[in-house]
Amino acid sequence: MSVTPVDERAPAVPSRSPAPRFGRGARFLLLFAVFLCAACGLVYELALTALGSYLIGNSVLQTSVVISVMVFAMGVGSLAAKPLRHRAVGAFAVLEGVLALVGGLSVLGLYLAFAWLQIYTPAMIFVALVVGLLIGAEIPLLMTMLQRIRRQEAGSAVADVFAVDYIGALVGGLCFPLVLLPTFGQLRGALVVGAVNAVAGVVVVVFIFRRHTRRRVQAGLLAGVTAVLAVLGAAYVFSEDIEVSARQHLYADPIVHAETTPYQEIVVTEATAFTGGPDMRLFLNGDLQFSSVDEYRYHESLVHPAMSGRRGNVLIMGGGDGLALREVLRYRDVRHATLVELDPAMTRLAREYEPLRKLNKGALSDPRVEVVNADAFTWLRGDRQQRYDAVIIDFPDPDTPALAKLYSVEFYHLLRQVLTPESRVMVQSGSPFFAPKTYWSIVTTIESAGYATTQFQVDVPSFGNWGFVLASPGGTAPPPLRLAQDAPRLRYLDDAVLRAAAVFPVDRRRTKVRASTLMEPAVLDYVLDEWRNY
Repeated sequence: MSVTPVDERAPAVPSRSPAPRFGRGARFLLLFAVFLCAACGLVYELALTALGSYLIGNSVLQTSVVISVMVFAMGVGSLAAKPLRHRAVGAFAVLEGVLALVGGLSVLGLYLAFAWLQIYTPAMIFVALVVGLLIGAEIPLLMTMLQRIRRQEAGSAVADVFAVDYIGALVGGLCFPLVLLPTFGQLRGALVVGAVNAVAGVVVVVFIFRRHTRRRVQAGLLAGVTAVLAVLGAAYVFSEDIEVSARQHLYADPIVHAETTPYQEIVVTEATAFTGGPDMRLFLNGDLQFSSVDEYRYHESLVHPAMSGRRGNVLIMGGGDGLALREVLRYRDVRHATLVELDPAMTRLAREYEPLRKLNKGALSDPRVEVVNADAFTWLRGDRQQRYDAVIIDFPDPDTPALAKLYSVEFYHLLRQVLTPESRVMVQSGSPFFAPKTYWSIVTTIESAGYATTQFQVDVPSFGNWGFVLASPGGTAPPPLRLAQDAPRLRYLDDAVLRAAAVFPVDRRRTKVRASTLMEPAVLDYVLDEWRNY
């Protein structure tokens, strides 16, 4: 028996003739497609915000821009879909194919725009606008198709669609950090989601309405989704090569190691230094962490002034590369050293990547060392019974909200619970020359938590002028800036250099700035403002 195709231009719900008959489970299958499309839509949104946080920083701004643009575009998309309701099946299938292509390629395209064209922000806004328009157009078309399957009171139909839509968003939001990023990474994860979106939005819908859609239309839609899947598949196959080429374009020296973790992008480059020797450099999210040519200047300044008192038990927070730990372990009377580093990939690299292991002298394999992969703030909030004689804090600059909390009054209050009155704390504090407000805000924040401080600065050619704060929780007298009498032989630092380092030039002496707290992260405002032009 032949089936006469239904003209999609006909009204969605005929008033007198009975609704076309559908197979059992058609309504459930369509709602399942709603679920999958909603999950994919939220993944696109999260992928855009995560990519912006990695590449640009300032995750609050990136999230605000992406969400606000997409929500606005969704409203426009819903209105724009009204004329398409008379051809709901074909319009929805085409819309989902385009959404799968744009959303799936969004991360790859934006990464290329960032690396080669330097137009990331305009490109990101455009992509968020297009994706939002397409997502917004989904609901009116889905409502029309649901009513074709089974006529339903409007309020009940809206409740069903939105319930499934929100559940799909929940699943997509959880799958992005827990499944997609660890398994596929950002670039390939978006491509996989695009493929799922194409299948859910085109194949499922065409299957449900196969008896009510012209064969020519079905063939065209299936050919279109096949083309979309072919493009996404090709991008998946070549994505690693594309990523390597784009990443290399961002760095002056050849990349010898790169990986993206749930926390950051880790890149190691290597070239020949002006001295004729190798110059290995570590970058986290594009920010230089050290150069092997002059890292000893930084790490000697960071560690040794804090080791001039008792040092049997030492805590290092950050510093997952093991270079600060290397300096700590040069003192034979250090009985135990605890390294608290958020990213296990960083400590694994420091332990297993031979060039870095050679530079840190195998510090993470020393039997005196305990490595803890945890957020430092959360770790301090635990029941900490141990007390530390010296604490070395080597966090990256506070240019994200997550890092700014590690430079807050609350953080330094938490730190006091693991200190003794005689403990000494050293904090890397950014550049007093390039970011003086940031530096003095860190000093003010530490003092607001009840510490006495001594400030000093050194020159590290790879960084420029760099500042540190030596702090003590006991008493009001600033801790003396000196080396231990039994300090090992150092390449850069001695007491004369330290005395000179405590003198700041007139144009970089202390200014009145705000302390930073969890609720008012002043240091984040300062660092974003001061480093904007560098």
